[in-house]
Amino acid sequence: MTRDEKKVIIDSLTEKLKENPFFYITDASGFSVAQVNAFRRTCYEKGVEYKVYKNTLIAKALGNLDADYSKLASGALKGFSGIIFSKETSNLPAKVLLDFRKKIGKKETRPVFKGAGIDSDVFLGENNLELLSNLKSKQELLGDLIGLLQSPAKNLVSALQSGQNNITGVLKTLAERESK
Repeated sequence: MTRDEKKVIIDSLTEKLKENPFFYITDASGFSVAQVNAFRRTCYEKGVEYKVYKNTLIAKALGNLDADYSKLASGALKGFSGIIFSKETSNLPAKVLLDFRKKIGKKETRPVFKGAGIDSDVFLGENNLELLSNLKSKQELLGDLIGLLQSPAKNLVSALQSGQNNITGVLKTLAERESK
């Protein structure tokens, strides 16, 4: 690969990393071509993209970004590396990895999670994968917030409505006693 070809790849990867605030670096070494293609297909079906790059090219592209990804470059870029890109949801690539592992069975741990960049935060190591899969998306957090904001109003309306029934019942009972 010539220097110009590498520059083109680094520039396009830098743009892709800028466009996708959530990316996961994985190691799918030991996979057959069919397994890699099945993983790519699963990623495509779930709405994320998986591409394989050379570690040196990934490191240079990460160096071109505004955020500090030096820990990710030094800790995760060894061996065979592929990147899962996600534009909308931070936890979707983690869920795709875990679902794919379940799908191929045998308590499989491939593709191995090496690290992730989530809105300029760095997560390294397989032990963070479960944590990342449980992160809530922006839409889920907004839904929770709206639910929390609506909750006091709903409770007030419920209390007023139930109190109305109680007051009506008490008045009705008192009126029946006086009429006897």
